[in-house]
Amino acid sequence: MPVQSLAPRPLAPEPLALVIGATGAFGGEVAERLVAARWRVRALHRDPDRARAATGLAADWVAGDAMQKGDVLRAAEGVRVIVHGANPPGYRNWAGTVLPMMDNTIAAGIREGARILVAGSVYNYGPDARGEIAEDAPQHPLTRKGRIRVELERRLRQASQEGAKTLVLRAGDFFGARANNSFMGRVIFQAGKPVRSLTYPGPLGVRHDWAYLPDLAETAVRLLEMEAELSACASFHFRGHALDGRELVAAFERVVGRKLPTRAFPWFALSAIGPFNETFRELAEMRYLWREAVVLDNRRLTAALGAEPHTPIDDALAATLRAVGCLEDEAAAQAA
Repeated sequence: MPVQSLAPRPLAPEPLALVIGATGAFGGEVAERLVAARWRVRALHRDPDRARAATGLAADWVAGDAMQKGDVLRAAEGVRVIVHGANPPGYRNWAGTVLPMMDNTIAAGIREGARILVAGSVYNYGPDARGEIAEDAPQHPLTRKGRIRVELERRLRQASQEGAKTLVLRAGDFFGARANNSFMGRVIFQAGKPVRSLTYPGPLGVRHDWAYLPDLAETAVRLLEMEAELSACASFHFRGHALDGRELVAAFERVVGRKLPTRAFPWFALSAIGPFNETFRELAEMRYLWREAVVLDNRRLTAALGAEPHTPIDDALAATLRAVGCLEDEAAAQAA
């Protein structure tokens, strides 16, 4: 009896994700990792040609504004995932932009039945949240940004009951090549200059959570690829590097190859300038996060993934400083 040949099965289509904020810190890192993981990526930007040239990201760039609901709905047609990485630059006008942009993403997620991925933060938690914070810890923010974050997550939970699915991945302060607005890149060292000294925002003996963006993006993509195992309203905490000030300073010294004088951050000056500068005013609100240890409990995440993606701190700092022009040639050779 002749053997009957079987026609090859068609390959499953690559999953499609819309990234809003693909030129930013979290959105850009996740977009690159999705492309590397063989996802199709659609990126929304007001000027697609400029964004394509600036990032080199192999995505389908489409024109649109995250503040315009119609633009977001058109860009989200047929997607499985929406990565919401849009943030106002320089901490400006959170009240007028953060929630309206989120509402547009939620509308698209409900219509498409898509998973909405958001990078959460520790802003949700007030000074009463101490030690290691679990995902279900009470949220009592005292700041404007914290209250906006809590409301944003409330809207996401509501959306998960209306057809969308949500994934909140909370993390500490970002650092990495793209994290230009973080405390690391704006306060502790200055981009584009050799590191001769450091400015630390809190007591050196208090631990602080740092999230290296490539590790955070890898975590996000791994979670997205576990879609069948995620609840409709999923949340996880990413610990990253929970270091006190002395440990962070020591890591900088190993990377740059010299002792570094460390001075305290002048919060009093920030408070004085705050009434006249929105960025400084918003930064000043975050002082309490440096006075007490705020560390995220990642046991739920490690149970899901087996282990949290983790680049050693020296390697992560060296890559960051090299990318922003702060690591001198001889120090780079020594670090390598």
